[in-house]
Amino acid sequence: MRGRRWLLVFPFLAGCGRYADFTLPLQPGGAAATGFTWHARPEPVLTRGAVGAWDSTDVLNPSLLQSGGLYLNFYSGYDGRIWRTGKAVSTDGFNWTKTGEVLAPNASTWEKGYIAANGSAIEFRGRLLYYYQAGAPPQIGLARGDSLEKAKQPVLEPGPYEAWDERGVADPYVTEFEGKLYLFYLGMDRARRQRIGVAMSEDGVRWLKLRANPILELGRDGAFDENGLGEPAVWASNGFYWMLYTGRSRLEQRKLGLARSIDGVRWEKLPGVIAGGQPWDREVICDPAVLVEGGRIRVWFGGGDRPSPDQNLDGQIGYGELELLVPPSLPQ
Repeated sequence: MRGRRWLLVFPFLAGCGRYADFTLPLQPGGAAATGFTWHARPEPVLTRGAVGAWDSTDVLNPSLLQSGGLYLNFYSGYDGRIWRTGKAVSTDGFNWTKTGEVLAPNASTWEKGYIAANGSAIEFRGRLLYYYQAGAPPQIGLARGDSLEKAKQPVLEPGPYEAWDERGVADPYVTEFEGKLYLFYLGMDRARRQRIGVAMSEDGVRWLKLRANPILELGRDGAFDENGLGEPAVWASNGFYWMLYTGRSRLEQRKLGLARSIDGVRWEKLPGVIAGGQPWDREVICDPAVLVEGGRIRVWFGGGDRPSPDQNLDGQIGYGELELLVPPSLPQ
């Protein structure tokens, strides 16, 4: 990875979390403008469970890893009452075998019993880390190792009074650059505005929130993301950091937008959106998870046929590939 290492200046305690000024390792940048094309499989690649199963109502929020020659998918399942995390395995990313539920909420802890899902999995220093959303207000927890042993307390909490994330933090997406972890997440304020911020960690447990959060704001009136932003997925290629994110309209239809940055903190939204093109995802396309393999940008996403900000949308998981339209002289 080219560019300077992340920059950290004078962390301090404030409110409910630690804050600092930092950037991600700088990317070299490139052309002033670019676009993208999107190609999706017509049918979902991971479907809901049978009636009565733990994932019978919605299957959403894929999180992808490659390990031991397999693709691992830690996904969210909803039975009409509780959100849990399950696991599926595949040799190609298209044909999946479910291996069952792996994480459930615990009502006797900070999780409050409704959700232990909407997560992000990563292998860091030889160990599996799974960050998930739980609690009321929502907070971000951590489960570690093959057994997904839960930490006793959340690792990322809401911000202090009148902060942009005072009323909840959710939708974690964790990625590694130059040996450091960066957690992109949704924050909600007292006006119920949902925007995107970032935090940084050296060990995956202690996190510093960016002092200048949020890093991605709501769209203008009438835009596809005027009612909320969330579910970010971030990667580096072609001279930039890229972020696929979910935007919510006033009618609670959801589509994906694309933004780019050279430092992971200051982002530029690109024109155009990704919308569902099939009956099963015609109202909602959300929850992107990205793996970059050579020149391919592989995307797994949630989709549904009912407009909803959260659940009961007949959710299933689909697959598409994103192609960035950049000059061939840029680094690939």
